Order: sequence, then C-alpha cells, then structure tokens
Amino acid sequence: MAKHYGAFHAVDDLSFSVARGSFFSILGPSGCGKTTLLRMIAGFLSPDSGDILIGGKPMNGVPPNRRPVNMVFQHLALFPMMSVGDNVGYGLARRGIAKDEIQRRVGEMLERVSLPGAQNKRVDQLSGGQKQRVAIARSLVLEPTLLLLDEPLGALDLKLREHMKIELKQLQAAFGTTFVYITHDQSEALVLSDHVAVMNHGHFEQVGTPQALYYEPQTPFVAGFVGANNRIAGHATEIHDGLVTVTSAQGLVLPARAMRPEVARLARSATVFAHAGLPHWQATVASLLFDGANSAVLLNEAQSRTEFRIALPQTGEFADLAVGETVAFGFDPQRAVCFAAQA
Repeated sequence: MAKHYGAFHAVDDLSFSVARGSFFSILGPSGCGKTTLLRMIAGFLSPDSGDILIGGKPMNGVPPNRRPVNMVFQHLALFPMMSVGDNVGYGLARRGIAKDEIQRRVGEMLERVSLPGAQNKRVDQLSGGQKQRVAIARSLVLEPTLLLLDEPLGALDLKLREHMKIELKQLQAAFGTTFVYITHDQSEALVLSDHVAVMNHGHFEQVGTPQALYYEPQTPFVAGFVGANNRIAGHATEIHDGLVTVTSAQGLVLPARAMRPEVARLARSATVFAHAGLPHWQATVASLLFDGANSAVLLNEAQSRTEFRIALPQTGEFADLAVGETVAFGFDPQRAVCFAAQA
C-alpha cells in the first residue's frame, strides 16, 4: 500500500502481513510514516494504492466503525465525566447490548486487566497505569480481531513505562488478540514484540524478530537505530576469511565498521586480549556514565583519539574506574558488522 501527499511519500509501496494472535511492532523515528500507516489500517485514511485485508477480508472503503479493529491512543481519550465501568462499556452500549450483559462483560474485563471492582471509580481517581489498563479494556471488551496501539506509553513516566511494558506483553498473551504497536522507542519494540518492522522514510528497512534485528541488522539504519553502537567510518583496506579490515581517517585500524558497546570488553591490562588472540587497543577514560545495570564508559583510543562507548560489566570489577585512567579494550570481530557506505 502507499500514501502520498504531493511529492512526499508518507508510506511508500509497503507490503507485509501480521500473524494472527501475535504482537507486531512498527519502530521508527518521528516522521517515518508509522502513524500514517496505522491510520490507514484503522480506516481513518484511505491508501492511494494497494489493499488492506484484516482476517482475510478486504477493508478498502470500509469505514472505521465497521472494521474489526480498535485503537488505543497515546492520550487514551477516556471520558472524564463517566465512571470506569461506563468508559469500558461505552462501545457495547453504542452497539445496543442489554445493560445486564454490559455489566457482566465489563466486570469480567476489569478483572482480566487487574482492576476488579473498579466499575464505580472516577477516571481522576486512577493512576496513570490504571488509566492505561482501562483504555485497553475498553478496546478489548469489543473483541476486535486487531488492536492498534499508537505510542500508548509515551505520556507515562519512565518507571511506570517500564512496568506497563511487562503488563502489555502479559495482556496480549492472555487475550491472544493481534496487537499492532507503533513506537519510536526501541526498548518498547524489542521487549514487547514477536516481530518488529523498522520503518524509515515510508518503507520498512527490515522485518524480523527482535533478536534478528539486534544481532543481524541488514542495513546501517537498522544497526544504528536498534541498540547503541560505535560507528567508525573508513575505507576497506583488506578482506580475509570473511572479515573486513577498515582504516579510519584518523588511522585507526579495525576489523569491522559497527560495534555495539556490550560486544567490546574492558580490561586494565592488554594481556587478557593478547592471550585470547583478540584485537585490542589502549585508551584513556574520558567519562563515566553510571546508570546502574546500563552503565558505560567513554574512551578515547590512544593513537587516533577516536571515541568509543563500552558497556561496563556488572561484576563490580570497574567500580573504582576513574577519568584519565589508561585501560585496554577489545572485541571479537565476528560480532561486529561492516556496511558499505551510503551514497
């Protein structure tokens, strides 16, 4: 399918399928076309070309309220003047379902999203995470074939967002409803999804499992967008046994072009790398980035002054590391990735 606005291709000739009952995420930066794509699936926008099928049935020309789809937005759009129960049962009431049946379904749904007995609460009495669960319950009570989620965790604080990632994953597994989730947050996509599509300039750069995207990126964009990395530009000066030796403009010689921080290892002596037969370099500690389990160190390689970010191990071995200290770092070249430069 495709959607153009004049010369701008918001969605550019995309073709993909989502397995029934799976959690599928569309990951990409702002402006890449992911919201436009979601709105076409929901029926709020019509594609300029191509077909949309949901459950094997064509949806072109079918209005949003006639599609087996529901949508959860970032700002949730709960009705503040209604109780929790009335919010969850709103869609059922619009369908003309009997009051007793609505009460039964709403009660069951609130129990399934861990909000038992919350029917009479006001929306302003709920926490951010509880509001999120009410919004999801309101969508799932209608038993859609497909649930679309448009950056639903974006308005939450960091700690609640981390908690809700786990809850969302558990809810999807419990209900078995197909989720299509859009986000610019790589952590959300990797943690939640069975499959992820990395979107850039209206097209998918790569579609695969979180593990495949992380360990086997197929393009420089995917390698740079999924996970942190050290990117060194240079010229290929040697190719041997499947390894490419790259020489940077600063004279640094590496056996690859992109290297993730956690792939590299840190040591106070280069002998640990020499004994293992791994390429290694001397460096000076430029900065310490303490973030608990995600702590890292910024190094300046001794000869070229090239900056590297290296993840710190959780052994406590480098708890006393200091800025200005000389250390060694190295990595297994088989775990680094080399890409041809883009024109």
